[in-house]
Amino acid sequence: MSDKDEVCFRPLAIDLFCGAGGISEGLIQAGFDIVFSSDINEQVELTYRNRHRALGLIQGKNTFYQRADIKDLTGAGIKKAILSLDKFKGQTDVHIDAIFGGPPCQGFSMNGKRKGPDDPRNFLFREYVRVISELKPDYVVMENVQGFVDTRLDGFVGLSGTQYFNHDSLAPHLLEAELNLLDYKVLPLQILNAADYGVPQSRRRAIFIAYKRGLSVPKYPRPTNSEANRVSVMDAIGDLALGKKPRKLTNFEKDSRAGRTPSVITGKALPAKSVSNGELSKFTDVVAERFSIYKQGESTAELKKRIAAEGIDLSNKPALIDLCSDKLGMSGNQIVEHFKNGPYEKKELDVLLTKKNVRTRLQADKPSLTVVTIADDYIHPTENRTFSVRELARLQSFDDSFIFLGKRTTGGIRRRVEVPQYTQVGNAVPPLLAKAVAIEIINAIRKNGV
Repeated sequence: MSDKDEVCFRPLAIDLFCGAGGISEGLIQAGFDIVFSSDINEQVELTYRNRHRALGLIQGKNTFYQRADIKDLTGAGIKKAILSLDKFKGQTDVHIDAIFGGPPCQGFSMNGKRKGPDDPRNFLFREYVRVISELKPDYVVMENVQGFVDTRLDGFVGLSGTQYFNHDSLAPHLLEAELNLLDYKVLPLQILNAADYGVPQSRRRAIFIAYKRGLSVPKYPRPTNSEANRVSVMDAIGDLALGKKPRKLTNFEKDSRAGRTPSVITGKALPAKSVSNGELSKFTDVVAERFSIYKQGESTAELKKRIAAEGIDLSNKPALIDLCSDKLGMSGNQIVEHFKNGPYEKKELDVLLTKKNVRTRLQADKPSLTVVTIADDYIHPTENRTFSVRELARLQSFDDSFIFLGKRTTGGIRRRVEVPQYTQVGNAVPPLLAKAVAIEIINAIRKNGV
């Protein structure tokens, strides 16, 4: 490959289960040309296609997005869509360098409720393998949650009709066996922590890499950030704090503003014109005072233990005093003395802090915990509030120029069908993690001399 070819070289990638576009961001940053992508949800489609238009990826001209259930996608249909693009006019076939995908992971998640091997979400990766068998890309990458590693799918029927039981039905073994039958070799699964790749978040994900026999062997990316120099929460979002003091921007903040993802037209990173998705949720005085009780890094369960062991001074929490006084039938002075000295019944702590035990105040000087889809699970390290969509997007390593569309949040039964902005952010693969993996795939492709 000549120096000129090296500059122009942009291998072709497909991104399935693309969501709002976390993997796609990393692919573009690494140097891939995304020619086809798909997801089932119309709300993520708004965000995804809007972002790609901003980057110069125009539907039907140089990229093709199809909103569809993966069960309805076929290799022939995907190739037909790609060949309809202006850049492939006149061609009768197209060779796909790599396919990336993260089948929905709730069925495997250790955070959510597992419904067992019959959870239909656990079988979407079978459809992912089917599409691979029909497209035959050179390289395959699949991302999933850590819980995928020990998920057993007894009785699972593969593409060839093979049925898996016992140890063979462990999801990683099953996936490797299915890809082996398609003439792919599979690298041993690795659990990668996004914090090791410049993401201000401790987010562990199972990554599978496979390649056609005879091609250059890809590698997993080596960490770029040691534990001592990981990007912290306030390194990432300190400039967005309400009570911020003047200071120099961190490199992460500068990059977030200037952009990391290049336009396919100019080749230059797309900077943010302004900070979008910065709206903050409004809270009552009771909620704000409740948030103020938490120490950095402390969960509700830990806070309850601390109060039970040490007591707590509520003398400067008038809204909480009034609430507890009303609910527990005590005077304000009695409430202050009671919570200062104890002992406490469970119902009293539930009134003070609610029954919700998963809330945590993040630590300012450490990477975030795994960003989730529920807006009020985390409290800001230095302010008595939750995070904006933009702040959580920063913690996922999205550029400020990436705009999330659709509803900001939702609740109740609507969470089963709606994918608002907070969910789009929480479900995404961190772009910088995706970039690190994608670079290694491109390195392998280059070694093939293509």
